[in-house]
Amino acid sequence: MRSTTVYIGLGSNLGDRVAQLREAVARLSRIIEITRVSRLYVHAPLGYVSADAFINAVVEGRTALKPLDLLSELQQIERAMGRRRGIQHGPRPIDLDILFYGTAQMESLELTIPHPRLAERAFVLKPLAELAPDLMHPVLYYTVRQLLSNIDDAAQVKLYEPGNS
Repeated sequence: MRSTTVYIGLGSNLGDRVAQLREAVARLSRIIEITRVSRLYVHAPLGYVSADAFINAVVEGRTALKPLDLLSELQQIERAMGRRRGIQHGPRPIDLDILFYGTAQMESLELTIPHPRLAERAFVLKPLAELAPDLMHPVLYYTVRQLLSNIDDAAQVKLYEPGNS
């Protein structure tokens, strides 16, 4: 069966955030072949005041799952790890987003690929640029590196080090 390269964004701002991300990567490895994982990055939460900043990373992998099947698997991982839908940008133990699925473009009620707000989010672009700086956005026709260079708050997203969050 043919496999496709995917990039999945991970984020956590509840509980032991680093442990949550590690667990999510372990669970992801059961459904996709992980080829690389970015370092961890920290940033303040979007639009919601919370004691803990988000820690984010990006996973590169290969999968034979179709996009909606992959989404279903990611949502199962989120639920199993305690994610409850509710407040947009609110606190969450884990957030998993399909950023890119090969060069696919799709838009449905359940899923839009590439991720529709990817180009606006330094906390996604920084770890993604670490793995794939020359990856071309199939809709905007800019590389990840170019998209990151256009983000005003990119300097606010920093490499995570215990104690800097």
